[in-house]
Amino acid sequence: MNFKKLFLTFSIILTVLSSKGFSLEYQDLFSGLSDTFRNFVDPNAGTTTFPSLTIPSGGREESLGQAMTGLADDISFFEYNPAGSSVMDKTQGALFHNSWIADSNMETLAGTIRLGNLGLGAKLKCFYVPFTQYDDFGDRGASSYYSETTAVLNASYNFFNGYYFKGLAVGANLKASFRSIPDYQDTATGQLIANSGIAQSGLALMGDLGVLLRFNAAKLYASREPNLKIGVSLINAGIGFTGFTTAGGVVIDDPLPTSINAGFSYRIIKPLAITADFSQPINFLNFEKSGQWSVGAGIDVNITSFIEVMAGFRLKGANPRFSIGTKFDISKVAFDLNYTFDLTSSINPVNRFSVAARVDLGDRGRAEIQKKADAFYEAGLTHYAKGELELAVAAWKNCLDTDPSFDPAKVNLKAIEQSQKLYDRVFDIQTLE
Repeated sequence: MNFKKLFLTFSIILTVLSSKGFSLEYQDLFSGLSDTFRNFVDPNAGTTTFPSLTIPSGGREESLGQAMTGLADDISFFEYNPAGSSVMDKTQGALFHNSWIADSNMETLAGTIRLGNLGLGAKLKCFYVPFTQYDDFGDRGASSYYSETTAVLNASYNFFNGYYFKGLAVGANLKASFRSIPDYQDTATGQLIANSGIAQSGLALMGDLGVLLRFNAAKLYASREPNLKIGVSLINAGIGFTGFTTAGGVVIDDPLPTSINAGFSYRIIKPLAITADFSQPINFLNFEKSGQWSVGAGIDVNITSFIEVMAGFRLKGANPRFSIGTKFDISKVAFDLNYTFDLTSSINPVNRFSVAARVDLGDRGRAEIQKKADAFYEAGLTHYAKGELELAVAAWKNCLDTDPSFDPAKVNLKAIEQSQKLYDRVFDIQTLE
């Protein structure tokens, strides 16, 4: 694959989308979409604090319409299903950049590691917007950044993991967010007002819970990876201190953007996967003011072993969101490019463009262990076919010593044990006392 051509193609698409003629031509389309989805207006939109918690880091997750609760197969799992760290194939480190609307941006750094059935991870993301104060005459005053920074610690475990049943993964995130508002000027004196920013800054402490179930259903191809995944999660459950008083007290008035999510992903054939999510916001301070549900869906097509093409749709309130993206691998680094357009921003590649770089840090020898277990199992089958039962038993025991979850070896050993018991019984019956 010529990566220069790939970049060129993607750039041409974004250039066309950003062209004045294209934008004018599709203003009528956007107007029509607004009319079509006006019945989905959420009367409780914007009533929660820390809005950055609902903004995606970008990359593949956004390309798939944020429908990741039932997928959670890469480092994007943090924001959708914390159970994902215990089922990832590889240890990963990642950098994300998401150019949101206007001049706002999201920067994210994340890492995860899997130790057997235990998954661990950490994430730091920062959302920031330039802040400039103007006086009554339009002259610039104080200038800085409004920001919201979130730190996440993750742990999960995959219970009952086996050869046929891939286990029940359960995970949790512990999260803390800090909203920083800069000090502003006194319009009369032009001097910065001490602690004026901290009086409007905020802190949030919260957690996430998630469950992920993986199994096979109507599978039309050969693979050890399950083709159907179902996930459920509770995201951003906690408390927000949305203002600090100069006397040292805090104010708790706005709820966090808490939600219950359910989703699935299904790989119809090996190169094609679909994914879908349903999300219901919950206002723990006043259930009657909980937000309106939202839905998302995505499709992921593997063009080659190192290139994927994705498309997604998200409906949240009266704002339909469409996204396209691609993923390509170079050595041990996977790059994700995404462009999203909706009714909140102009058709411009600078707006709603995101990029991610995910680094493959290895699987801690899991692939080699699997290869070794396969070799022992196949040797056992060879010995069994030759009638060398003792050697077959020894090979299958070595297989289980290498990989205790290798269920076919357990089944074969049990079959030989039962056959031996039956043989001994028949021998005893035929033996004269």
